[in-house]
Amino acid sequence: MNFLKSLFNEKCPACHKVLRTDQSNTLFSVVVKTCPNNHFKKEYHPALEMYIESKMHC
Repeated sequence: MNFLKSLFNEKCPACHKVLRTDQSNTLFSVVVKTCPNNHFKKEYHPALEMYIESKMHC
């Protein structure tokens, strides 16, 4: 069961920790996933139908 769960978890490319979704805006349906160590950020914008990935400076 853990194997299936790990397939759907997105991980940070720098530290390989699971991304968190703390900053999502439900009003605009924007999903923001960030690394717990602030290495990486991934946003999904449904209006644009695309993901925006960015590296964050520590």
